[in-house]
Formats: sequence, C-alpha cells, structure tokens
Amino acid sequence: MGVLEGRFEESVITTSLEQAINWARESSMWPMTFGLACCAIEMMATGASRYDIDRFGAGAFRATPRQADLMIVAGTVNYKMASRVRRLYNQMPDPKFVIAMGACTCGGGPYYKYGYNVVKGVDLVVPVDVYVPGCPPRPEALLEGLMRIQDKVKGMKDLTKNQPLDVPIPSRTGYVLVPPELSTPELADAWAKKNKELATPAKA
Repeated sequence: MGVLEGRFEESVITTSLEQAINWARESSMWPMTFGLACCAIEMMATGASRYDIDRFGAGAFRATPRQADLMIVAGTVNYKMASRVRRLYNQMPDPKFVIAMGACTCGGGPYYKYGYNVVKGVDLVVPVDVYVPGCPPRPEALLEGLMRIQDKVKGMKDLTKNQPLDVPIPSRTGYVLVPPELSTPELADAWAKKNKELATPAKA
C-alpha cells in the first residue's frame, strides 16, 4: 500500500478488497434486539438520543438473529435460558461477534456463590469476543466495547472470522460447589433463620 499512496489525484482512494469489506462491516454492525435483565436498560439508553449508538453504525437493532452479526448479551443468563442463547447464536450468520455486558454475564456477578440457577459466565455457552464489566455498565462502557469489536473486524484477514470449537451448554452439576453453610439441610435451615432475623426491622 505504501508504494501506491499519493500517486493518484485527490479524489482517488487505493485500498484492498479485504480492507474495503472490513470497513463496510465495522461501519454497519447490526446488533440483535436481545436483553435478558437489568443491563438491557443500559443497552436501550445507549441506543437512545443521548448516547446514540447509531453514530458508530450500530443503531439498526434487528428483530431476528438471521439479520444480525452482533449479539449483546445484556443481563443474567439462567440455565433455562442458556440453550436459547446458544440457539440464537447458531442462527446468526458468519462472521458473528458477542459482547458480554455486565458482571452477571461475564462471570455470574452477585449470584456467583448462591445463584444455583445462574450460568457462571456466558462464555460457557457462546464464545465471547469482548467483556464489558460493571453492574450495570454505563452506556459509555458499552460503546467502548463496540469500538473494540470494530477493531477486531478491522483486523480480520480471511474475509470470515475463524469460529472456535463448539462450546457445550453448561449443566447444573459440577460447576459451582455448595457453600459450607448450605452443605446439609440443618445448616441450610440455620443459615436461613439467621438471615431472616438479620432482615427483621428493629422496633422503635
């Protein structure tokens, strides 16, 4: 590219087919309309007029995975929802990208220890490209994650993104150990009674 630069008139741009395709892809990311929990409110705020995600070419939220190339997993992923997330991911055309938005999505968040029904990281279900931590992350953080996705698209070399190995859907067994205070029914009852007493408001 360096040999050809500056050798033509001002209105002529020289580039490669690969760079032109990557520029078109990064300038027209189509996210899927997909929100699971409270982080989806921040995602909606990012698409509204104050932050205007359409400035980055990603404002066309699609209602079907077959027209989307970006999945923003915004919110807590339960085991019941994990298979649906995987199905939607499989229905998206290649190349496709995933943003894990929020602490619950990245690693279980506040439900990591006692949330028996919460997947401890959506990367157990689908391959994640960018993690956006926070509880919930602000719209600026999501925009930063989108820009990192655009950097990935800009650096693509083979016209298609190499897909990782198939990741199985997690099951409830073997991923999270039961805490010691819940290991037996007696200890679990004592722990529940203690929490109930601590939650009782003090009388004036």
